[in-house]
Amino acid sequence: MENLLTGLRASAEPTRLRILALAARGSFCVMEFTEILGQSQPRLSRHLRLLCEAGLLDRVREGANVWFTLPDGGSPGGSLARAVVERLPEDDPMLAADRRQAARVLAERARIASESFRRTGADWDEMRALDLPASAVEQALLDLLPAGEIGRLLDIGTGTGRLLELLAPRVTAALGIDASRAMLALARARLSRPGLLHCAVRLADMYRLPLPDGGFDAVVLQMVLHYAEDPAGALAEAARVLRPGGGRLVVVDLAPHGRADCIDRLAHRWPGFSDEAMHDLFTRAGLIPGGVVAVPGPMDMRLWSASRAAEAVPADLFLEATR
Repeated sequence: MENLLTGLRASAEPTRLRILALAARGSFCVMEFTEILGQSQPRLSRHLRLLCEAGLLDRVREGANVWFTLPDGGSPGGSLARAVVERLPEDDPMLAADRRQAARVLAERARIASESFRRTGADWDEMRALDLPASAVEQALLDLLPAGEIGRLLDIGTGTGRLLELLAPRVTAALGIDASRAMLALARARLSRPGLLHCAVRLADMYRLPLPDGGFDAVVLQMVLHYAEDPAGALAEAARVLRPGGGRLVVVDLAPHGRADCIDRLAHRWPGFSDEAMHDLFTRAGLIPGGVVAVPGPMDMRLWSASRAAEAVPADLFLEATR
């Protein structure tokens, strides 16, 4: 009861209610809250600290930046924060003005991110650059994942967040992780639209995911593994966060090819994967290999699926896979 009272006391202040309403629409940093709410940084920092201490906000550091967002709805603080936000009047003039200001800030964030990508030559999508059948791959992925509601989804190497956008209607919550801050800036801009507020992104290393064991019903790695120095380690970590007893992993990547330019120009670490190699990687990660879907194109692609058994991954097998 004390935790509930702490949360209620922390939210019982106009500015903090406005902050929660904004955080329900996406992640914001302190400077963005300052611009939207028109208040000083020291004052807002105090409000943010109180909300975080009460468990109503999550504070995620990415290098020099700190992002604030609502916790997962499964946590006590996250469920309370969402319950409070749901009871805020949609037609409140102050909240409506905050939403307008937030839309302007998000648009500016997307513009800056896009300009940064163009300056660094990173404003491109790999599947488009290789002329791969993106639409066919996306449809195959939708068909391969469990029918109906998927549950909690993790997209490893989310890039600009396209897969989160695609799968949003079928998940209860989704998280995309990437090691590129520039990619995450574009992903946040993409996910700021209505209908995508249950999707979030964060900076993370795919070999050391800052996530609990068994927390996701589905995990996807699309066009990621051919860059991995240690594919076995990446898949072992993906298996760790997959729900035991039926959690589904899908790897989308290139079939074996002889394109030397992918190694030289695009810095691919591996020239595609054979079905046998992927089967072996899944087995080493303690996963049960499933179906394989082939998508022909200028470079053939594969979608490999696997599931996690009810028992945990054996420790010695996990260690071997992560060496």
